[in-house]
Amino acid sequence: MKPIIPRVPAVGVTGSAGKSSTTSFINAIFNTRWKNVLTTKGNMNLPKHTKQAVSQFNRNHKAIVLEMGLGRASNHFNYIQPNIGVITNVGTAHYGKLGNSIKETAKAKSAMIRNIHPRGILLLNNDDTNSKLLDYKNFKGDLIRVGITSKSEYQATNIKYTSYGMIFGVTLRGKKVYFFIPAFGMHNVINALFAIAIADRLNFSINEMKLGLRSCKSPSRRVNVIKLSKPKGALLIDDTFNANPQSVKAAVDVLAELGNKKKKIAVLGSMLELGDYSKKGHQEVGAYLAKKGIKHVFLYGKNASYVKTAAIENGIPEKNILHTTNRDKLHYGILRVLNEGCVVLIKGSHKMKMSRTAEYIARNSLKK
Repeated sequence: MKPIIPRVPAVGVTGSAGKSSTTSFINAIFNTRWKNVLTTKGNMNLPKHTKQAVSQFNRNHKAIVLEMGLGRASNHFNYIQPNIGVITNVGTAHYGKLGNSIKETAKAKSAMIRNIHPRGILLLNNDDTNSKLLDYKNFKGDLIRVGITSKSEYQATNIKYTSYGMIFGVTLRGKKVYFFIPAFGMHNVINALFAIAIADRLNFSINEMKLGLRSCKSPSRRVNVIKLSKPKGALLIDDTFNANPQSVKAAVDVLAELGNKKKKIAVLGSMLELGDYSKKGHQEVGAYLAKKGIKHVFLYGKNASYVKTAAIENGIPEKNILHTTNRDKLHYGILRVLNEGCVVLIKGSHKMKMSRTAEYIARNSLKK
C-alpha cells in the first residue's frame, strides 16, 4: 500500500524515551477541540500497529497522533507521511539493537526527519546533547526546539514540583503563561512542551492547552506516584514499564524531589537491550544514585550488580545496598526498611517484571 498523505494534522512521535507521555499530552490537548483523533492504542508502536491504525483513517478524523518505535528497519513510513514529527531525545534505549553507538541510534531516529512532509514541522529537544547528532541539517520545513536549560522557541521556566505534578511557565504570544501537568519530572515538562508547541502552531487557544494538559492521564507504570495507606506518608513511584540509563536517571530525579529528603529507596531491575553499553550504563546509574543522596538501594537481576559496585565506589554504604536474583528476598528487604515518610522508586526493563514488585509493595505495605 502507498503511504497516506493526510490533509489533517498528522503527528509522528519517536525517541529513545518519553514517546508515550508526549503522545498522551498531544492527544489531551487535541481532544479539547477534536473528538475524533486517530491515535496509537496503548504502547502499540511497531510498524504493524501503524499499518493497522492507518487502515482505519477516514474523512471524519480531525487529526492523527502516532507513537513510532524506530529501529534499524522501520517501516512506519510505508503507511503514512506525517506532517509533524517529534523526536523526544536520542539515548541508550535498545542500544544493543541499534549498533551499540549513539551515532547509529541517531541515524535510526533520523528516519523521522527523512520521511515527514518536506514542508512539515520538526520538533527537537534542545536540552538533549545527543539530538545534535540527528540528520536535520537539510530539513527545509519548520524546525522547532523545546528546552529548559537551553534557549529555545518553547522554553519552560519557573518550574516547581507540587504534591500532584509540575507547574511551569512558558512565554506564549507575548506573555508568560503557567501550565500544570499531573505528572512528575523535568523530562515530563519537556514532553509537555512538545505538545504546547504543536498546539500553538495549530492555533489552539491557551485555555485549550491548559485544560488539555491538566486533564491528561499519565500512561500506566510511567512515573505513577501512589500514596501508600501505611506507613504514614509513604509514597510509591511505579515506573516499571521499561528502563534505560537515561530514563532511570530521570526517575531518580523525581525520587530525589518528592517527600522526606532522608528517606529515599531505589528499587531497580537490570536494564536490558543495552548491548556493549550494559556495564557502563549500569555503572552510570550507580554513580547517579550516590550523587542524588539515595539512602537505600535494592537491585534485582544479574547485570544490576554493576550498579552496586559503582554505588559503593561513589559513597553509598554497602550495608544499605541489597543485590539479589531472588524476588522474595528483594520484597522482604524492601518491606524491612519501608517506614513512615519513605519514598520508594521501582523501575526496571519490561522483561524484569518489576511491576510485580510494585504490586507487592502496594499490597503489603499494610502488613508491616
